[in-house]
Amino acid sequence: MQAAHLANHKENYSDIAYSFVVCPHGHVFEGRGLHKLQAANGDHQLNLHHYSVCGMVGDSGLTHPTNAQLAGIRDAIDLLRAKGGAGTEIKGHRDGFATECPGEPLETWVKKGAPRPGASSGGISVSLSHVVTAARTDPGAAQGHTTFPADVRPVEAALVAEGLLDPAFGDDGSFGSRTVDAYAAFQRRQGFTGANADGIPGQSTLTALGSRHGFTVAA
Repeated sequence: MQAAHLANHKENYSDIAYSFVVCPHGHVFEGRGLHKLQAANGDHQLNLHHYSVCGMVGDSGLTHPTNAQLAGIRDAIDLLRAKGGAGTEIKGHRDGFATECPGEPLETWVKKGAPRPGASSGGISVSLSHVVTAARTDPGAAQGHTTFPADVRPVEAALVAEGLLDPAFGDDGSFGSRTVDAYAAFQRRQGFTGANADGIPGQSTLTALGSRHGFTVAA
């Protein structure tokens, strides 16, 4: 994405256009970062007065953001507010510029106030959402699906109990990079390797972790 932006001689970008970019695993990548003019909004005034956080979804392939990704976007927003001087407003790209971006699923989430995934009314049931991926040995509830916990706090607590996750990050409700790395270590303990130990929960390892630490997996 950065290479494509830098190759755009019409726009003459100095760097990737976005302030931050968030992948489906929930990793937040720094683009132009804090206190820098970004170039993603297609309008100079919008660029002057807004940061931009790109959720890496498209109009084909991965079209719906994962819960981990939404949590990562919230992490970026919280950072922009805490250290970047950002205000309370959260808008989709289309709310200020004539575009289909960011697509209906993300726009719907923004219109709801961009709530952080994992907010729970009680109990310790872990629900699953599904994102079509390549087939995995540690699959989700259907063939070729990967499962993401909607409430990751029971998973984080279990990973802390397993000695795989720093207790300081054990109940923050965000399936961020530390949780991904800890879950990958648990997958390796279960005998998975390579792409099947990528830190994204599959049905079999999530069920195994739940059975050891007292939470259930609800489809």
